[in-house]
Amino acid sequence: MAAMAAPVAARAVLFPLYALNVEVARAPWVTQESMIAEMRLQWWRDALQEIAEGPTVRRHEVVSPLSRVLSPHLAAQLDEYVAVRRWDIYRDPFEDEAHFDAYINHSAGTLMVVSAQALGAAEEQVLRDFGYATGVANWLRAIPELEARGRIPLLDGTREGVRALAQRGLDRLARARSARGEVSAQARPALYAGWQTEWALRKASDQPERVAAGTLAQGEIRRRFSLMRTAATGRW
Repeated sequence: MAAMAAPVAARAVLFPLYALNVEVARAPWVTQESMIAEMRLQWWRDALQEIAEGPTVRRHEVVSPLSRVLSPHLAAQLDEYVAVRRWDIYRDPFEDEAHFDAYINHSAGTLMVVSAQALGAAEEQVLRDFGYATGVANWLRAIPELEARGRIPLLDGTREGVRALAQRGLDRLARARSARGEVSAQARPALYAGWQTEWALRKASDQPERVAAGTLAQGEIRRRFSLMRTAATGRW
């Protein structure tokens, strides 16, 4: 939905990146065999290395269009984005707050950096702040499913712990918004993907029980209207 709200020219860049996101995110979950999951992630790391180093890139329905929209630098940067997904394969909890933050930063944060900078000029730290906030919002929405799959997704699953995590996301969101001018108009459509971020984080902060209940989602009308407003105003 966010990609379709972007200008037509931007969609040609965003769709291959979001297709990559789907493929990489699902790779650890499509098999019970950890070695096979590791191999799937390594396949994507190898493909991105080919784009970064050239000159030959494997033919694939996602890799081929990616090779046409990614610079070598951005392709290389996506290696950390794939590598961090190894956490999804196993059942070990996060070691500490720094480990959790690195996971969100390298997954959601790096995807935000690459998708925005593939479109136009944008300051990396602003994108990482916004990506972190969006990543935390999406993570909180995924808690019930992650727990159902035997993962331990939170360092502190108490009401206070959830509220503190949501507030960290809101703080990073505010910091990103304070530097809006450092994201060019060309790069801005990549940030549409975070259009529900503030709403989700505020709900999680005010009503932490909604995270465990799996009710951290906007209704369909609100969801569509808020995206339309974001795209129309360009204010993320």
